[in-house]
Amino acid sequence: MDSSNQRHSSLIKLEASKLGFSFCGISKAEFLKDEAPRLEEWLKRGYHGKMSYLENYFDKRMDPTLLVPGAKSVVSLLYNYSPKKDLAREGEYKVAKYAYGEDYHFVVKDKLKTLLDALQDKIGMINGRAFVDSAPVMERTWAERSGLGWKGKNSLLLNREMGSFFFIAELIIDLPLEYDQAVKDFCGTCTACMDACPTDAIVEPYVVDGSRCISYYTIELKEWIPTDVKGKFENWIFGCDICQDVCPWNSFSRPHAEERFGPAESLAGFSKQDWREITNEVFTKVFGRSAIKRAKLEGLKRNISFVDDDSAGTDQGPKK
Repeated sequence: MDSSNQRHSSLIKLEASKLGFSFCGISKAEFLKDEAPRLEEWLKRGYHGKMSYLENYFDKRMDPTLLVPGAKSVVSLLYNYSPKKDLAREGEYKVAKYAYGEDYHFVVKDKLKTLLDALQDKIGMINGRAFVDSAPVMERTWAERSGLGWKGKNSLLLNREMGSFFFIAELIIDLPLEYDQAVKDFCGTCTACMDACPTDAIVEPYVVDGSRCISYYTIELKEWIPTDVKGKFENWIFGCDICQDVCPWNSFSRPHAEERFGPAESLAGFSKQDWREITNEVFTKVFGRSAIKRAKLEGLKRNISFVDDDSAGTDQGPKK
């Protein structure tokens, strides 16, 4: 192994740690030959639902050198978002933990840019791009290949030391490095996530029908929610943490230390009535920099109505 590759890899991991990333792993930038047929089959089954963007840029999803010409390495990083307090309360509406604070796209992207700048200062000119869930990158696959964890039966990346409440980010760069090794699957015979999913979105171990996931219904789907999942949302109105909350590996999660992920003060005390009566002004004030804004006020009200009203969504067809 080239000593400079080892030195540069150690430097990257050190700088990543300084910026608050919990884990950093590195894999070789190459065509994902094993992943290609799996994604093709998943798309063929229609598990992406209305998320047509997942059909786009198939070649780029499989080959990082098409995203960054001359790419040699994929640096995968994990950033913890496990909150100090779970705001989900029995009988109240619930939002996914990742959306409590400022939109992770802003927070993690800022850190990635800082990391890339630091590497260029200390190593020299590096061509590369930073990615945070905003481009055709198979982030879980790259994280798995770089030894940061394994894909659980709910298809999320699991890490033995921190569970799954983290964001995955990547730097794809043209610098050759020392590559890490994948770890084994530690799910064993556990089926807690499959047993707990109220919409049966986990159709078989490691395969999720995205079009039946509560997160899909409450965020991605812009039409009326199908009536066959009526009564199954368990008060989730933005995203869902059910399969993560029951995962034994999340007993190892620890609260994050990122100030920007702290929940808005008003969010912590939101009652059902507050959610039902939310105005555009309040929505903008409380969620202006939150991932919740993705649903838009209209979508949030649709979700609340669906959870509340037994007749919501019946015979209404898609929105025009």
